[in-house]
Amino acid sequence: MEPWLGPEAAGLRLGWPALLLWVSSLSYSASSPASLAPSLVPRVRISYNFGRTFLGLDKCNACIGTSICKKFFKEEIRFDERLDSHLGLRPDDLPSYPANYSDDSKTWRPVEVSRLVSKHQNEISDQRICDSAAAPKTCSIERVLRKTGRFQKWLQAKRLTPDLVQGLPSPFLRCPSQRLLDRVVRRYAEVADAGSIFMDHFTDRDKLRLLYTLSVNAHPILLQIFPGAEGWPLPKYVGSCGRLLVSTSTSPLQEFYGAPPDQAADLAYQLLGVLESLRSNDLNYFFYFTRVDAAMFGIFNNGHLFIRDASALGVIDRQEGSQAATRAEENKDIFSCLVSGCQVELPSCDTVPEKQSLVLVCGQVLPRLLQAKFPSPVQEEIDAALARCGEGARPDSEVLGAARQLKDVLRPLRTCDPRFAYRYPDCKYDDKF
Repeated sequence: MEPWLGPEAAGLRLGWPALLLWVSSLSYSASSPASLAPSLVPRVRISYNFGRTFLGLDKCNACIGTSICKKFFKEEIRFDERLDSHLGLRPDDLPSYPANYSDDSKTWRPVEVSRLVSKHQNEISDQRICDSAAAPKTCSIERVLRKTGRFQKWLQAKRLTPDLVQGLPSPFLRCPSQRLLDRVVRRYAEVADAGSIFMDHFTDRDKLRLLYTLSVNAHPILLQIFPGAEGWPLPKYVGSCGRLLVSTSTSPLQEFYGAPPDQAADLAYQLLGVLESLRSNDLNYFFYFTRVDAAMFGIFNNGHLFIRDASALGVIDRQEGSQAATRAEENKDIFSCLVSGCQVELPSCDTVPEKQSLVLVCGQVLPRLLQAKFPSPVQEEIDAALARCGEGARPDSEVLGAARQLKDVLRPLRTCDPRFAYRYPDCKYDDKF
């Protein structure tokens, strides 16, 4: 685990007062941090330019938000020394950045600063916006988006309704219910006065930022409306600045492929439990993955597994029913094409099976985590259950049954010790840990 930064460490230093950020470009410099025992860690100074362009503030209000900008201004978000270890890549070419965050400039905790899409994809999207209006290269992407028919409808809307998001490419919005969209508006953290299902307190700027975020990547919206504090398996949304998102830090699952057997069993058991909670929960939402890889799942330093990347999560409302996108072709516009080809089609709500996420995870993620970790005949049991669970041709009931059998095999393989702080010492007193 990387050392936390002390208040004197120069992690992200501003060259101008915060207020001037809105009217001029700022120069930032980052240096690798000193630990609490600076004599043990040599200081390596690195020069980077972290200005408006890096943050994406020059593209607002076609951006995520500005709720966390003051933390950057006050040096309460600082990049750490791992920023120097990416094979010579320019810092604005990285998809994410390890950093440290403070509320009091004395105690620090790790966070991740990330982009919704790559810098290159952002450039492509911005060019598509200009091309859609036959505008020159120096066009204002915000002005172009504001003139679209979809945004004009948003300006007039008092409530976010399914017709306003039809044709957007995110799996999250494929089959939206009014209940789900009301939850988005009520919990949207980039507005000053959240809590109402009506958008009366949204400025034009707020509406454009929300629409842009939903069009590019709904990940930060999912973090806000299904927070980990309420038991959802998602990291905490800390805030956004321009086109950068700040969330609590996790280590990607692929870093644990070489973990010892008890830890591998624990992570696999947790992952199966997460998928179970996504299928069945108190709010009666059915979450499903449209694709998976190990980087989508992350582990906190207490051993707890979470969904690190929710961009491929679809949501179906089993309580209210989902309003499927009808006449999808008629609802496509520039917002439908910012990060993918405009012809991309997602499966209809009625065709998503219960087994979908399990088949993907059992077929593409868990085999690498669990292979050749256990003695015979336990390994054979695990391999057989994984094979049945990952076979998409099997009926839902057989795949779900194989997943339950796999959990039963994995449960006793986990150990109860302080390495698993998320359930220790409770596991000492609970036979079903």
